[in-house]
Amino acid sequence: MSFQKLPAGNAVERPWWLYAFLALAGTAGIAIAVNGLYAQVFAIVAKGIGVTVFVTLVAFALATVIGMVIALMGLSGHVALRQSARFYVEIIRGIPILVLLFYVAFVGAPAMVALANLVLTPLIDSGVMDKIVVRDFSLMWRAIIALTIGYAAFIAEIFRAGIQAVDEGQIEAAKALGLTRFQRFRLIVFPQAIRTIFPPLSNDFVSMVKDSSLVSVLGVADITQMGKVYAASSFRFFETYSIVAYIYLLLTIGLSLILRGIERRMRQKARLARDASPGVFPPA
Repeated sequence: MSFQKLPAGNAVERPWWLYAFLALAGTAGIAIAVNGLYAQVFAIVAKGIGVTVFVTLVAFALATVIGMVIALMGLSGHVALRQSARFYVEIIRGIPILVLLFYVAFVGAPAMVALANLVLTPLIDSGVMDKIVVRDFSLMWRAIIALTIGYAAFIAEIFRAGIQAVDEGQIEAAKALGLTRFQRFRLIVFPQAIRTIFPPLSNDFVSMVKDSSLVSVLGVADITQMGKVYAASSFRFFETYSIVAYIYLLLTIGLSLILRGIERRMRQKARLARDASPGVFPPA
């Protein structure tokens, strides 16, 4: 078996795969524009784009914050914090996202409502507020919480690996300069760790766009749910799911290209910083 060698030196290989995708996407776009049936399906399915984007952005933002906290707990000097973080990561990573979604929606949500009612009992008894019922807990927010919990475990490992990749000598030098732990993290550790963290973090973001389709099992009106409803009522399964796949491809590949561009600029800035101050920055 032989393998073709990649271009040597500074030669850049043309993204033929992207040209092929753009050609296919353009052809599909023209077909949607000129074909009444495809245009109708697209108009209906596209109504779920806003929900998909909202669920993805909110869940990923929350998961990133929680993941960073868990990663810092895992690197803490306190054994209880380290073990708690490891317990969370190992348990949550072992549960499929779909199972977690069902568990949060139908077990966790009722439990949270019951706890809220217990805490607010004095206000409820005095008539200040009504008792909370489970149906008041939106299915979309149950889905967001489930995605947040699931992805936080994976993002925590990304942050942990990125932070540990920072040269220990620089941290020791920062200690010698009298920087506090927070200052060391903000000024020394995080700016360098983000170069290691960003690529896998951006991959997780794209993956969440796809995994957000799982919220359709709860009836949340995202892209997939809109497609399911239309296909079930019209029996146009080929046309409907072709449009659903087309929209997801546009979202995920578009996001991937944007994130790769950001990653490329980050590498260029880091390279310029090293060239401007040789011997100060470690090699990338």
